[in-house]
Amino acid sequence: MNIQSRGDLVALLEGAQSVVSTAADKLVAMQFAGLRPERKELLDIVTEADLASEKIVIDGLRKLTPDASILAEESGATGSQSGPRWIIDPLDGTINYASGLPFYSVTVAYEAGGAVRVGLINAPAMGILASYVDGAPATVNAVPARVRDVRSLSDAVVSVCLTSNFSRDEVARTAAIIERLGSVARGVRLVVSSALEMCLVASGRMDGFVSIKADVVSYAAGLPLIRAAGGQVTNLRGADASVDDLEKISSNGWMHEELLRHLNEAVALR
Repeated sequence: MNIQSRGDLVALLEGAQSVVSTAADKLVAMQFAGLRPERKELLDIVTEADLASEKIVIDGLRKLTPDASILAEESGATGSQSGPRWIIDPLDGTINYASGLPFYSVTVAYEAGGAVRVGLINAPAMGILASYVDGAPATVNAVPARVRDVRSLSDAVVSVCLTSNFSRDEVARTAAIIERLGSVARGVRLVVSSALEMCLVASGRMDGFVSIKADVVSYAAGLPLIRAAGGQVTNLRGADASVDDLEKISSNGWMHEELLRHLNEAVALR
């Protein structure tokens, strides 16, 4: 597929939706089929479901865009890194998934010219499908994505990422953030499925999502989704976060400065 116009991007999204739906169906079928997790970095794991989903996604997207490179969670980078690429997390929320929890997704993003042009997040056990196309309205379950109009942290629900590949220092920094937010926010949640959490912010079901060690693959589709929904994603300094930034602080935008102030104070005092 030669990607040149918004119409081409919409067609690419439609093709990717079919591929991602097939992978999501595979995850649903495998979740309670006796998985055998294997250890990765620190306490993180990978399962045969991650690998099966990744194969479906990679094979399908290669048929759609043979010339695009791919960055995938398990197999890493393949193809030329100078042109368009797909960024793939075939199972975002593996530990949730392996434990029988519904908080997981398949997420893909098509990046060209230094920007994500197409994003797709499918959380099948939650019944959530989010999509983004550059220049068109972002949607969650076919409804235009829109953040919630919450102006203060005291009225906000915020999730925080604390996952198994965090070092001891990263755990301590995140614990300080949770302690601070626990005293100023209406609710603090730990879901640990980044793409899903960004969908929840974009659709107004949560008001913020904090990660101080954000990977590329789990977040790439969510960044433009939140921004298209009227929210913000920055680093701790307040600069717009890129796909490659480690810090990704997401919010509805209205309370972003207040959120950043508390996060920076919590980290500085640790």
